[in-house]
Amino acid sequence: MDLVQIARSNLEGFRYAGTEVALCVLIVALLLSGVILPFRKNRRLFLIISMLGLALAMTASLKQPGAGKGVRYFADLFLWDSFSVFFKLFFVAAAAFTILMAQMNREVEDYEFNECCLLVVSVTLGMVLLASSVDLLMIYLAFETMSLLSYLLVGIRFREARGGEAALKYVLYGAFTSGVMLFGFSLVYGLAGTTDIMEIGRILNSAHMAGQNRALFVLMVLFFLAGLLFKTASFPFHIWCPDVYEGAPTPVTAFLSVGPKAAGFAVFIRLFYTLFAREVGDQGFAAIEQVDWPAIVAVISAITMSLGNLSAIHQDNVKRLLAYSSIAHAGYLLMGIACLDKLGLEAVAFYLVVYLFMNLGAFAVVTAVNNGEGGEDIRFYRGLSARAPMACVAMAVFLFSLIGIPPFAGFVGKVFLFSAVILKKYYWLAIVAAINTVISLYYYVRLIKAMFIDQAEVSFEPRVSGVSYAVIGALALPTLVLGVYWQPLAAFIESIF
Repeated sequence: MDLVQIARSNLEGFRYAGTEVALCVLIVALLLSGVILPFRKNRRLFLIISMLGLALAMTASLKQPGAGKGVRYFADLFLWDSFSVFFKLFFVAAAAFTILMAQMNREVEDYEFNECCLLVVSVTLGMVLLASSVDLLMIYLAFETMSLLSYLLVGIRFREARGGEAALKYVLYGAFTSGVMLFGFSLVYGLAGTTDIMEIGRILNSAHMAGQNRALFVLMVLFFLAGLLFKTASFPFHIWCPDVYEGAPTPVTAFLSVGPKAAGFAVFIRLFYTLFAREVGDQGFAAIEQVDWPAIVAVISAITMSLGNLSAIHQDNVKRLLAYSSIAHAGYLLMGIACLDKLGLEAVAFYLVVYLFMNLGAFAVVTAVNNGEGGEDIRFYRGLSARAPMACVAMAVFLFSLIGIPPFAGFVGKVFLFSAVILKKYYWLAIVAAINTVISLYYYVRLIKAMFIDQAEVSFEPRVSGVSYAVIGALALPTLVLGVYWQPLAAFIESIF
């Protein structure tokens, strides 16, 4: 291919990279505005620039041209398909809510706000690249872009000991698991001789590989799992999660609990269903013969949800409680991946959407409470309904949805996940998940009881602004609507897979 053809191919690729281009433009705009303008007087301007740029990125995702099973672009490093577009929209929405939460919360000071917006958008760019990458090297570069900038985001309040400690723990765990995953990539490349995951998948599933290199296949799967289980906060790489979530600013914690976690599941699906599985019929997949990785994922799922829920029972810090809750929900999501069929993948995608609204919503209420003289301890929530009734009602909606109680969106999401594992005859996993749902009822209802029944222990006046109510309402509405009218979203997700 000569230089003219390469240039023409790259220019053609920009038709499918509208979201990435919009995010790059926004990053440059935030960087320049942060350098030129005095940060103390332009917090709202930085917010407006961020919202306009993210709206442009969202529009670019919606306007991209359709094409069958997908189009490869930029030297075949990326794939445009419904899967990547879905996650692009998801990540941009998560970034928009996070920046709005940072605006309504004074944990992120004026002199940090521009940097916070810049880092959130930059992490989003890494996640967007990760969702559409189909080359091992590009996947790793996008993964590291997301991870390294996430470390900086967690440590944005580096002057506080708690923030610095959280960032250091995140870096140490992330560096180890990232290195292990990269070693797994090197094993795959050594076996297949290419970094194109589509080609690797064909090679690993070919007849001449059957029965060979079993130990190597097991190592590859385990090394891949190390990086992906860390990013999804799943057992046994979940230990960092509570400390990092507690030490980071609340809007950053909310972002980590949804954005990078969903990116981890996106690359989990892209890698494992391409490299270590093959399509069988219209709805199913079959794992490679050398290792039964769905059984491994099912066991990890059961342990993850059990550890998360049991550890959350004794938490008095609300952010730590939600951190362990996030670990438990990662276990629920792994159920869908273990099913090894399209129904399971659809359940994962649906649950990620409802999890975006209900989990960000819960953190938005925590952000609003922290904005006054309140704190993160559960004692600040006792009797809170008398002073901030609307915020408490919204928090109850989010918590009931996280439990999976009808008529909220979380119930529908869990129905899809339970249906997938039952149809796959993972009855034991469905029983474990049902028991864990009952366990989660205790600590979620404990917080609801503190807000509506207990007497106030601490006298403070929560300052819930109009922006806070707008953000909380924007997250509560779909949590309610998707609990009774979920068919359009389910139909859209079905078209992806």
